[in-house]
Amino acid sequence: MDRSFVLAIHAGAGTIATTETRTAPFHEALICALQAGEVRLRDGASALDAVEAAVVALEDCPLFNAGRGSVYTRDQTHEMDAAIMDGASLRAGAIAGVSDVRNPVCLARHVLEASGAVLLCGAGARKFADERGIAREEAAYFRSEYRLAQLRILQRGGTRAMALDHSVFETAPLDENQKYGTVGAVALDRSGNLAAAVSTGGMTNKRPGRVGDSPIVGAGIYANNETCAISSTGSGEQFIRAVVAHDIHARMKYAGATLQHASREAVFGNLAALGGEGGLVAIDRHGNVAMPFNTRGMYRGLVRDGAEARTYIHE
Repeated sequence: MDRSFVLAIHAGAGTIATTETRTAPFHEALICALQAGEVRLRDGASALDAVEAAVVALEDCPLFNAGRGSVYTRDQTHEMDAAIMDGASLRAGAIAGVSDVRNPVCLARHVLEASGAVLLCGAGARKFADERGIAREEAAYFRSEYRLAQLRILQRGGTRAMALDHSVFETAPLDENQKYGTVGAVALDRSGNLAAAVSTGGMTNKRPGRVGDSPIVGAGIYANNETCAISSTGSGEQFIRAVVAHDIHARMKYAGATLQHASREAVFGNLAALGGEGGLVAIDRHGNVAMPFNTRGMYRGLVRDGAEARTYIHE
């Protein structure tokens, strides 16, 4: 029996800017990403196809810190991470530290399906991308004067500090100097299968080689048909230490918690206790959705079968 589908996305969490803001371009970009995944779910495609399509749309948008909009490392390079997970089989694919892949989430999907591995990084991921014919781009595709300007500000005086996200426009609805910029999606398809995907450019002025929670199964991403699908955005080191995504699954499976309770406890409990900030989107096997965050805002959106897509930024 076919079920109703559900798709939820996120594109960064952080502090709301105090100046006058212009939210329309961000809502439009989130709607486009929701539509990219929704059309696949409506046509009977898998949750895995839907989350990949939604994240590709977010990676192609320069407003968000993933793919084309990725931030700069300390050495003025790009190092991107991504992951995707299938709740039906528990197969996962992830990549870390890639520099010229147009859509890192697509490479992660190939890792899931054809590599025999879960996580590939650096030169190994690049070689695999060549083998699979993954679309590449020159450095100019990822170049942004806004991101470079923020990097230079951080590097004044020889600082080693990392910024939570990139600078996009002064009119951004979230304070771009205090925002985490991972993008991601979770979906439940008509067959009752769950999937999750996530992609990020990391943190401005990060040490080359630094990897956050996004490509770590159980930290920034998890999907299991028994319980839920999770995609996170936030302070990566704390998400790893709290194993946030798997913690939600475990609370549901072993303690019988609801999705809402488990996700809030993970974000406002274990994560916050470690000083972690951020949020996540989650869907359970019944189609319930949770989108908790402990920052003052999070780019996010939701679409259900037969309903209008909705997007949100503030609480």
